[in-house]
Amino acid sequence: MRDPLAIGLGALGAGAGVGGGTIVAALVIVRVLEHHVHALNYEESAADPVLAGTFAGLALAAAFGWRKSGRLENIWQRGVIAVLSAVGGLMVGFIAWPMDRFLGTPGLIGWGVASFALGFAGSAWAGRGGRPDAVDTHETDRVPRD
Repeated sequence: MRDPLAIGLGALGAGAGVGGGTIVAALVIVRVLEHHVHALNYEESAADPVLAGTFAGLALAAAFGWRKSGRLENIWQRGVIAVLSAVGGLMVGFIAWPMDRFLGTPGLIGWGVASFALGFAGSAWAGRGGRPDAVDTHETDRVPRD
């Protein structure tokens, strides 16, 4: 029997992690641009990667949330997971700001790596929850209670 809770939470983690990691990657690109672009042209150059990374991160978060929750039977639940994945990805992106301010660019890179690690772990969790043998319902395998 499939485990819908594992599928849902895994898909949510996958979407939020990958989407948030994409947003953080765009912020890292902006930090790199700070050092290579002349100060007069920086404001023109910096807005594009942040906007593109945010939109791409939101789209990836929703897509991963939708795709990884594909084993759920209820399409409404899949839609809610996709939307919550996008919101989670945006929250991961918002948390990147204090990481950058307090820990600098290495902290921002670490936060991005951690976000992608969350996405990959959530993806694996959703995959394991979607297997037919995810929840064992055999009475003979349970330990008897006293």
